[in-house]
Amino acid sequence: MERTYTFDFDADPDGGFVVTCPALPGLVTWGATLDEARAMARDAMAGYIEVLLEDGEAVPDSKAGGRWLR
Repeated sequence: MERTYTFDFDADPDGGFVVTCPALPGLVTWGATLDEARAMARDAMAGYIEVLLEDGEAVPDSKAGGRWLR
């Protein structure tokens, strides 16, 4: 089953962007540029889901909110 998740990209006061995903609690990553933050978000999401599957846990459905990751 393919899912689409939304991500929040927030400017970090010290520079760069902090990225979170409302549907994946605890997922937080950072990138110096918006492009880097997008790449880090993809990588963090893949790792997060991989661990869920390895542990036999359900993968959460996407929730409304956030800004879509392209």
